[in-house]
Amino acid sequence: MSFTGFTKADFETFSIDGLDSRMEAIQERIQPKFKEIGQELTEQLSSKLGQEMFLHIAKHARRTVNPPKDTWLAIASNKRGYKQHPHFQVGLFDDHLFIWLAYIYELPRKEEIATLFLEELEQLKKIIPSEFYLSMDHMKKDASRVEDTDIESVLTRFRDVKKAEFLVGKHIKADDPLVSNGDALVAYIEETFQTLLPIYKLSTK
Repeated sequence: MSFTGFTKADFETFSIDGLDSRMEAIQERIQPKFKEIGQELTEQLSSKLGQEMFLHIAKHARRTVNPPKDTWLAIASNKRGYKQHPHFQVGLFDDHLFIWLAYIYELPRKEEIATLFLEELEQLKKIIPSEFYLSMDHMKKDASRVEDTDIESVLTRFRDVKKAEFLVGKHIKADDPLVSNGDALVAYIEETFQTLLPIYKLSTK
């Protein structure tokens, strides 16, 4: 694989003014890298899950004025879309790279999955390392380390609040040498997904 990692210019894409200009930079700088690593990650997940998984790269098609503040790839079990399904994400904001197992508000089974997670809370706590991060909104940068967060309250909100989400995974700062080391970064992402696979399997039984 020729992927050499993400560069400072990739993260600086999100400081470009204007929707068209920023989208052009996303398409030229970042999306080819997403396609390259996404194919490998999708093959890995398909193999480990024993089912076909599909790569989706964010198009930001609904945007007409405001340029995107982040961009991502998603991997899900559905060929047509990912938002209504548990899915894996890798993406960039201007200051960090994120690696998520994501359950977002479009999920039809959101309440059911949240209830299941609350019933299996002790098991989840054993699966999720303390240095991982949790987020309740994929549109925001905000995320907190697991060791500093009450997972039960996060999951309760995920169950009870229509727009609440549950994302678990890792953040890597833009200036971390790991993001610019292609092979090491892909291995790190694969390792993160591997850690999260038991949660994904629990929610897709």
